[in-house]
Amino acid sequence: MGKARKNSADEKAGRPVPPKALRPPVEIHALRAPLSQNPHALRDAREKVLEVAIGREVRAFRKKLGITVADLAAATSLSLGMLSKIENGITSPSLTTLQALSRALGVPVTAFFRRFEEERSAVFVKAGEGVDVERRGTRAGHQYNLLGHIGANTSGVVVEPYLITLTEDSDVFPTFQHQGMEFLYMLEGEVVYRHGSNLYRMLPGDSLFFDADAPHGPEQLTRLPMRYLSIISYPQGNSGE
Repeated sequence: MGKARKNSADEKAGRPVPPKALRPPVEIHALRAPLSQNPHALRDAREKVLEVAIGREVRAFRKKLGITVADLAAATSLSLGMLSKIENGITSPSLTTLQALSRALGVPVTAFFRRFEEERSAVFVKAGEGVDVERRGTRAGHQYNLLGHIGANTSGVVVEPYLITLTEDSDVFPTFQHQGMEFLYMLEGEVVYRHGSNLYRMLPGDSLFFDADAPHGPEQLTRLPMRYLSIISYPQGNSGE
């Protein structure tokens, strides 16, 4: 009853009442779940120290085989204490020790240095220098500007950031569907965006984060030109299409 009176008052006052289908189905307090990791945290300051890199690889290979520290110690004739120090990067193993570990774990000695030697990539794109790419929506007049791309990486996840522009020449194209997750951030214009059976009226500053396996896309191009940031992520080895 109270909600009906409020809508009636809004209508009498000349204030627009959004259609029910355009109201976000998720309450804002539902987004305040604790983060699983601290985005400002620093990893071990010794990460690039050779001993730490070797230790992490030894532990990773051991766990991959499903054996305990005691099992590996017995297979290499190393003491539990020494093996614990190696895995925790406290001591520098000799070449003989590395050879014993490589035989027991079934990996080449060079595998222990992989993390130490691995480079972390970064892509910097100056304003206006992104790459125009062809995606399914291109034929509907949607301009896709890829802002950066890193293929194989340590995270196991591919992320594709796009700046998408729609103009008077663009058609409504609400049937995108692909693997992974997608994040939208409105920069300019106004759109009614569909995700599954839900509709969202998006204005500059609004964002939408969703499972991209559901049909999604712009349903109504309300105010053009329109620009929004689209960030798509999916596991390496799978296509984002």
